[in-house]
Amino acid sequence: MKCLLLIDLQNGFCPGGNLGVAGGDEVIPVANRLMAEGGYELIVASQDWHPADHGSFASNHPGMKPFEMGELGGKPQMLWPDHCVEYTDDAALHPGLDQSKIAYVQRKGTNRLVDSYSAFRDNDRTAHTGLADFLNRHGVTQLDIGGLATDYCVQASAIDAVEMLPGVRVRYVEDLSRGIDPATIAAAEKAMAAAGVKTVTSDEILREARGV
Repeated sequence: MKCLLLIDLQNGFCPGGNLGVAGGDEVIPVANRLMAEGGYELIVASQDWHPADHGSFASNHPGMKPFEMGELGGKPQMLWPDHCVEYTDDAALHPGLDQSKIAYVQRKGTNRLVDSYSAFRDNDRTAHTGLADFLNRHGVTQLDIGGLATDYCVQASAIDAVEMLPGVRVRYVEDLSRGIDPATIAAAEKAMAAAGVKTVTSDEILREARGV
């Protein structure tokens, strides 16, 4: 079972969003083409879905500003602008994304007391989202991952997939992803490779699907 996991392709992470990633909207056509022509038997997506009082928001820490390091749950926490607040347009999947092909959307970041970069579990690594169980029930043997942002949610999801889905081949789709900072993107790609995640491009995937 070949599965594509789209990470947080939401308005909030695209240009014009509350936490926009440069070029984030450029991956939407790549996602649509992979969904249409990549030979996937299952397509799933993750969606940041925060309460307005989420502890990762700088606005909920008096005197702190976005992109400063604060604390959440007794651990260091990057403080973000308010983003992807549940039921807002900022949290919606990008309107250009062909959602008709997405079988399941896993929401994350719903607990105000802990952040959730990974689509599989919270950052404290104790509470699981249930996505791993869903993929196991469907017999997934290959998982291709890409989305926003490479150096945070994509990296965390790919590395967790290796650990939580034993025996599943996990690949990071480079041109389906955009990140925040070149240095942390490079570090994320190195960390994913060290965890056993292979890097591929959409062109490679499409050639595989065509048997070329």
